[in-house]
Amino acid sequence: MNSSSKRALKLLSLIMIFGVTSSATAQNLKGKVTDKEGLALENVGIFNQTTGQHSHTNLSGSFSLLSTTVNDSVYFSNLGYKTYVLVIQPQHVNEGVQIALEESSINLDQVVVVSKVDAMSRIVNIDVQNDPVKSSQEILRKVPGLLIGQHAGGGKAEQIFLRGFDIDHGTDVAISVDGMPVNMVSHAHGQGYADLHFVIPETINNINFGKGLYYADKGNFNTAGYVDLSLKKSIDQSMVSYESGQFNTNRFVGLFKVLESSKSNAYLASEVYLTDGPFDSPQNFNRINILGRYNYKDIGNEELTLTASHFQSKWDASGQIPERAVDQKLIGRFGAIDDTEGGQTSRTNLMLNHVKFLGEDQFLKTRAFVSKYDFELFSNFTFFLDDPVNGDQIRQFEDRTIMGAETIFEQINIAVGKDDTFKYSAGGGFRYDNVDDVTLSHTLNRKTTLEQFAFGDVDETNFYGFVDGEYKTGNWTFNPSVRLDYFNFDYENKLSELYDNKSESKAKVSPKLNTLYTVNRNWQVFLKTGLGFHSNDTRVVTANEGRDILPTAYGADLGTIIKPTDKLVLNATLWGLLLDQEFVYVGDAGIVEPSGKTRRLGLELGGRYQVLNWLYLYSDVNYTYARSTEETSGEDYIPLAPDFTAVGGLSITDLGNFSGNLNYRYLGDRAANEDNSIVAEGYFVTDLNLNYSIKNWTVGVIVENLFDTEWNETQFATESRLFNETASVEEIHFTPGTPFYLRGKVSVRF
Repeated sequence: MNSSSKRALKLLSLIMIFGVTSSATAQNLKGKVTDKEGLALENVGIFNQTTGQHSHTNLSGSFSLLSTTVNDSVYFSNLGYKTYVLVIQPQHVNEGVQIALEESSINLDQVVVVSKVDAMSRIVNIDVQNDPVKSSQEILRKVPGLLIGQHAGGGKAEQIFLRGFDIDHGTDVAISVDGMPVNMVSHAHGQGYADLHFVIPETINNINFGKGLYYADKGNFNTAGYVDLSLKKSIDQSMVSYESGQFNTNRFVGLFKVLESSKSNAYLASEVYLTDGPFDSPQNFNRINILGRYNYKDIGNEELTLTASHFQSKWDASGQIPERAVDQKLIGRFGAIDDTEGGQTSRTNLMLNHVKFLGEDQFLKTRAFVSKYDFELFSNFTFFLDDPVNGDQIRQFEDRTIMGAETIFEQINIAVGKDDTFKYSAGGGFRYDNVDDVTLSHTLNRKTTLEQFAFGDVDETNFYGFVDGEYKTGNWTFNPSVRLDYFNFDYENKLSELYDNKSESKAKVSPKLNTLYTVNRNWQVFLKTGLGFHSNDTRVVTANEGRDILPTAYGADLGTIIKPTDKLVLNATLWGLLLDQEFVYVGDAGIVEPSGKTRRLGLELGGRYQVLNWLYLYSDVNYTYARSTEETSGEDYIPLAPDFTAVGGLSITDLGNFSGNLNYRYLGDRAANEDNSIVAEGYFVTDLNLNYSIKNWTVGVIVENLFDTEWNETQFATESRLFNETASVEEIHFTPGTPFYLRGKVSVRF
């Protein structure tokens, strides 16, 4: 053998030895992450700085990280805990690791931008933890770009704005609490009606959300996005809080720990809220909430959470008032044309959430719920337009029972080749709504029924199934999924002298594909695409014999999340959303209106900056171009669709005994009708809260509308006629926004 052949053989031998050595040393790192007390931590971000491989802990705190070798640096990050860096040693890859994270104040240092489709949801939870929700109206405002407006009294669900949608009370955003749907299908007041007033703010753990329609486990109403509130499974201490302020406002909250053992926890929560509001005619608003929650957790085996809650509310309202009545000094900004508006509502819920660990990387998740719901609302939007003698007051009523269940099988950490992984989930479930005596009637003084416009029973059932996969290879993550929904709509018209029952059914397939590229542990680029839908009211479906009852929505998001320094996170998204023809049931008039096809294009920008350990800044800015595609230019505006919004603020945490927040929200001027001849005025409102804590006591001050801005919370282009008018007028009708509103608060933990 000549010398060159010997050198070649030697080089080949070295390559083979290196390959064998690498193969032997590059292994899966397995382990478990807990807190200092040994409790398992879920969703801890794990990132190998050397290879770029990343993973998360599962429900039992366990994880598996591919292609880990000796001397790799692995980061363990979770909100509320100090980031832990582990330099891999031989015993780690052979025996596994046990990591105990140390608690720390919430800050951006703990954020790792890795390949999760809803990564922004985890980042925004810093906002939630630094500035906890103080009222039920604030819950949805925590979602970047989402604004709300209250009208017709504090007990009615808020009007929602998101991604160029006037969502009304929930037509295009799917809202849930621990997986239990909040949106009401075929509701007496409007499709998708979502009332979150049954949630006690102090029981919220975090807010999960996603913009767009790219999530296979979210179905009906998930077009502009979804919001899922996660409630606390346990509380650290009992707490009693009392709040009092202007407008005869009083609020009492109590959280009481009733059970604590090695595997079980239980607590009770209650809320009583009373206020007259700033209106000339007192609201006489009252709301009562009570919740009980039990959690059993056998780590590595199963977890069970049982929840029972009851909510009821009653109020009077001054309603929406016309601009001309204020301009002519017939009434003040907080006056009323008809102050006999108002209503009452209640909701009782039972929820079960169960997770069964089938193996090291297999889980079976099951949830079931049943709700009993009642609703009655009196409104008067047009005053004396239709009935110049008695007025145009209407009553909307329903008595509803909702039940549903869902089961999901999940398999994670499936090795594909040497460095690639795959996981998937497959699930199915149903939701059934039985709605009795859905009513729209003409009334007088909330006492006398003058005429019934609509009266009947709705039965609506939704069966669904989905498969969701996630394949990771190198820095790429591919997330294909598909969802199948089947609906049955049934309506019995009780106004008919003969038996009049109509039924329709429809199926819908919604594929989705999300692609993410992780440049490093602090930079993600994504492209999300998919189809979604929202259902139409059962009364529309049966009246139109099943035509266009599940209009398709087509969406795409292109964006990035980047963390250029440990103290700064930036995000940007360019998105588009198209909606097919749909029929809209106008609950206030009992009529059907076709809306045609629409197109929305938007840009979202956001930033979060940890200036100091105790000072945190955030801001989100959104621009949307929303138009109807079947109308001529200049007459294609979508009424009340917001085009420019901005929210932001600063949070002070752990500055000695002080903490607090200063927040702002801005909504620009927008078209109130199709040709933009009537404009809804925008607003800029600032809120403040300050707290001082000593030992287990906290005293605080809450100020809404700090600078006493004159603003309109909700606005509509409405045709109406006042009692002394001979002709009707179409113009802006509005509910005035809250003026300077001061409240004091004291709480004690024990």
